[in-house]
Amino acid sequence: MALLSLNNIEVVYDSIFLAVKGVSLEVPENGLVALLGANGAGKGTILKSISGLLKPERGKVTRGQITFEGQDILSLDPPERVRGGVVHVLEGRRVFEHLTPEEDLLAATSMYSDRRQVKRQIDEMLTLFPRLAERSRAQAGYTSGGEQQMLAMARALMRCFKLTLLDEPSLGLAPFLVDEIFDTIRRINTESGTGVLLVEQNAVAALDVADSAYLIEQGRIVMSGTAEVLKANPDIQQAYLGSGSNVDYHAVKHYRRRKRWLA
Repeated sequence: MALLSLNNIEVVYDSIFLAVKGVSLEVPENGLVALLGANGAGKGTILKSISGLLKPERGKVTRGQITFEGQDILSLDPPERVRGGVVHVLEGRRVFEHLTPEEDLLAATSMYSDRRQVKRQIDEMLTLFPRLAERSRAQAGYTSGGEQQMLAMARALMRCFKLTLLDEPSLGLAPFLVDEIFDTIRRINTESGTGVLLVEQNAVAALDVADSAYLIEQGRIVMSGTAEVLKANPDIQQAYLGSGSNVDYHAVKHYRRRKRWLA
């Protein structure tokens, strides 16, 4: 049984605009799955449909089913989904800028009454993200974009979640920080056994850490397969990886007729 399963979901905004069109995907237990696509393709909308954050943006899942650990979660509100084990790290590095990294993490521990457990959780996050330990006395607003992204991820991971949704973690970061962020994402997946659904425009970095991936275009899944197979696909190479080499890609599963994005 998959940890997370989306079955033919559709998402509509303002009862008019169909943003997601019959999307089906799965995240297996302990899996790291990438969802690739251009800006506006529907990647973030899919994450919000899973975490329950569509309503503030006047969005709604109008068709299909979303199951987590075999349970249909569409009727659950966002706090119930969090308590069930789903955490969503939103795009935009949202941190408390006037707090230090340790104070920021402390603000995420209201669910704990045991101070020793709180300290243990904070120490684990500072070990996982050593840059935060190095900047422990700096206000978060004066740290770099990469350090703020690490802080946002660490704060979301202060509980032992079963599924982490990551929305564009590399956005706006320097290349060396992108490498560090993705190394940490892989560690979160392998060391804690947490399932990860990673939304990214940086296909190179995402496919380097993912086990499998889906490509979305204009609200529809147009391609899926293992990360290695997608990296070998000439369309993916041309549109996302900056390469035009001719590589066989027959193992790729197509949901629709293959098309050339750059034609």
